[in-house]
Amino acid sequence: MKTILFAALVSTAMAGAWAQNSPVGVWKTIDDKTKTERSIVRITESGGVLSGHIEKLLAPDAKQDAKCDKCEDDRKDKAVIGLEIIRGVKKNDDVWDGGTILDATEGKVYKVRLKPEDDGKKLQVRGYIGLFYRNQYWIRVE
Repeated sequence: MKTILFAALVSTAMAGAWAQNSPVGVWKTIDDKTKTERSIVRITESGGVLSGHIEKLLAPDAKQDAKCDKCEDDRKDKAVIGLEIIRGVKKNDDVWDGGTILDATEGKVYKVRLKPEDDGKKLQVRGYIGLFYRNQYWIRVE
């Protein structure tokens, strides 16, 4: 009985640690240029693949009914709130990559790498094309 209880406690603790070192969760996005809060993004996992959707716009100048009019793919003219901005990301050692991220303001799509930091409290979000990249640091909300 003690062995079963111990195993249950260890697996619960490990699951909690994995959750904190995973991008899955709710994040406050921070603009890397202005350092202002921009939005709330929820990252979810299905079948080992991550996706992320905008849940709320935080910028004071944000239009809550904004559409992605600069998008050039299936997201064109879709509401920004609810928009899938992260697609196809998979775990690769200590980072998650292989997918894309959309800059809904510019309508541009970049390759993406996600890397949890600070015990999962921050998320390094790197968008890149070739050797050129930009980092943002998002803050975990939940």
